[in-house]
Amino acid sequence: MNSDTVVQDLIGGNAVVLAIAFLIILSLFLGVRIVPQAEKHVVERFGRLRAVLGPGINFIVPFLDRVAHRISVLERQLPTAQQDAITTDNVLVKVETSVFYRIIEPEKTVYRIRDVDAAIATTVAGIVRSEIGKMELDAVQSNRNELTAKIREQVAAMVDDWGIEVTRAEILDVNLDDATRAAMLQQLNAERARRAQVTEAEGKKRAIELNADGELYAAEQLAKAKRVLAEAEAFSTAVIAEAIKENGIEAAQYQVAIKQVEALTAVGQGAGKQMIIVPAAALDAFTDAFKMIKGRL
Repeated sequence: MNSDTVVQDLIGGNAVVLAIAFLIILSLFLGVRIVPQAEKHVVERFGRLRAVLGPGINFIVPFLDRVAHRISVLERQLPTAQQDAITTDNVLVKVETSVFYRIIEPEKTVYRIRDVDAAIATTVAGIVRSEIGKMELDAVQSNRNELTAKIREQVAAMVDDWGIEVTRAEILDVNLDDATRAAMLQQLNAERARRAQVTEAEGKKRAIELNADGELYAAEQLAKAKRVLAEAEAFSTAVIAEAIKENGIEAAQYQVAIKQVEALTAVGQGAGKQMIIVPAAALDAFTDAFKMIKGRL
C-alpha cells in the first residue's frame, strides 16, 4: 500500500465522520424548538397538522416535521370602526366600536379562517346593526351597558369556532346626524322648559298650601282663645250668680258699680279727651256706685 492510498483512506474516513457529525448537529438543530412565552407554534408533517408547541423547549422529528405557523397569543385590538345602524324609530346612528381579542387555539385559527381581523370586524358590525335595530334611540343612549354586554356575548359565541377569545367589546360612542341632533336639542330645551314650569307651579301650590295651613292654624288658635274667654266668662258669671244667691241683690249692685267706675275711668283716659259731658242720670248712677263701693270697703 503506497502513501497515496493511505491518504485517500484517511480522507474518506474523515469525510464520513464529518458527514455523520454534521447530520447529527443538523438533526439537533432541526429537532429542538424553543418557543417564546407569548407564542404558540403549529407543527405540520407532510402538510398535515401534527402538534401545537407551547412555550419552552420542544422536540420534533427532523426532516419530517416543520413549524408551519408561529402564532402570537398576546391580546390584540382591532382598529376602531364605525357602523351605520337604524333604530326602530328610524333614526340613523353611527356606532363607534372597539374590540379586543386573543388567540387561544391556534390550530383552529390557522385552518378555519384566513383574515381574523376582517372576520371579527364584519361579525361585530352585523351584530351591532342587528341589536340596535331592535331598540329605539332613547334606549340605545340610556342602555349602552346592556347593549355592550349583548354584543360581547354574541361576538364571543360567533368566534368560538375560530379558536379566539373576545376579551372586550365596547361601544365607544353613538353619533347622530346634524338634523337629528338639532331635533334632539330642541326636544331637550322643551323638556327643560316644561320642568321649569312644573317646578314653578309646584312652588306656587306649596305656597298656597302653606298659607292655607297658616290661616287654619290662626283660626284654630283664635277659636281656642275664644273658647278660653268663654269659659272664663262662664266661670265669672257662675261666681257672680253664686254671690247673688248668697248675698242677694247687693252683690249685683256692687258688680254694676264696679263696671260703671271702670267705664268712667276708661273714658277719662282717652287720647285728646279734655272735657267729658255726662248725663245727670249717669252722675247719679256713678254717685250711688261710689257710695256702694265705699260702703263695701
